[in-house]
Amino acid sequence: CKRLGAATGANLSQLAFSRRPLRERWVLYTIIMAAAGAPDGMEDPGMDTEAETVATEAPARSLNCVEAEAAAGAAVEDSCAAPGNLQPAPAQPPGDPAAQASVSNGEDAGGGADRELVDLKIIWNKTKHDVKFPLDSTGSELKQKIHSITGLPPAMQKVMYKGLVPEDKTLREIKVTSGAKIMVVGSTINDVLAVNTPKDAAQQDAKAEENKKEPLCRQKQHRKVLDKGKPDDVMPSVKGAQERLPTVPLSGMYNKSGGKVRLTFKLEQDQLWIGTKERTEKLPMGSIKNVVSEPIEGHEDYHMMAFQLGPTEASYYWVYWVPTQYVDAIKDTVLGKW
Repeated sequence: CKRLGAATGANLSQLAFSRRPLRERWVLYTIIMAAAGAPDGMEDPGMDTEAETVATEAPARSLNCVEAEAAAGAAVEDSCAAPGNLQPAPAQPPGDPAAQASVSNGEDAGGGADRELVDLKIIWNKTKHDVKFPLDSTGSELKQKIHSITGLPPAMQKVMYKGLVPEDKTLREIKVTSGAKIMVVGSTINDVLAVNTPKDAAQQDAKAEENKKEPLCRQKQHRKVLDKGKPDDVMPSVKGAQERLPTVPLSGMYNKSGGKVRLTFKLEQDQLWIGTKERTEKLPMGSIKNVVSEPIEGHEDYHMMAFQLGPTEASYYWVYWVPTQYVDAIKDTVLGKW
């Protein structure tokens, strides 16, 4: 209330010429004089008659500090607002949803109160992010928002809502509704840099796995033939040498059943004849899909060799004790590598 004393002179002058009712002016006059610390007998000239009339009609009610400050402010103004309007408008409660709509969940820039927002569920890498986003923003702006949430660069994002979200259209245009699920696919730069597997990694793994396998000559199906020992009539071998195919059949070898077998290469007919005691099979060179071989352990100057006649390993025709100097020539002749 003490603040009212500083403007006492100006307030009294304005109060004297105010258009307010006499009763109200008398109450304000009393308040102003009391705030200024004026003696009880001191009165403003020209107010005597009006003051007496007011005093006889109704004594002024004592006002509290808030009412006094509001009334004094009204006396300075020329407006004639009713006393009921002197109370300040209540402040908007801090929990009002309308006041927080544009800042909920770290709201994106430009999402002012005048822009319609929509609730979205951004799903990336099995993680959900609930956000509010302007309905009139474009797919490109949505990618920027996703980048701020996930760290996923816009260029590496695939944003999907009923298909791929176009960058030049707004969410309203593609009919995004509140609560919509936005699927995001992509990898961060760190994820990409962490992937340094060479292109031939699968081949390297397969080769390493193959190297771990037990040698063919130790496998049970081959041991039963190799344990018979080297045939007495097998052709001699020349270790470390490579020779052309002889003009006579390669003979004295065993097949998988332990029977004797000979190989005849009919180059003029483009055929390989595999002969046994019982029969001779005439195979076109083109029907043989592959030729594999491996040195026999303890007798590296001889190989065990298989001709692949079908798609599976069951189609392999095995021949044992092939002289090492003819191995490369056999492969080149059968597979067409002249």
